[in-house]
Amino acid sequence: MADDMSGFSKKNTLEKDEYYLSPEGYIVFTEKYLLKRGYCCKSGCKHCPYGYDKRTGKVNGRS
Repeated sequence: MADDMSGFSKKNTLEKDEYYLSPEGYIVFTEKYLLKRGYCCKSGCKHCPYGYDKRTGKVNGRS
């Protein structure tokens, strides 16, 4: 078993155009960040670039 835990200490830093704070104080990710992440989490993100519809459970018309 490897004793190298260095992968756990690395934190990704967010650029200013990858998020903003809502009036309630929540972090809201922008389309730029969500595209950089590379996949749809199917959480119904406000700026989802993948076209996920939380009501239908489909991404861009696919199931």
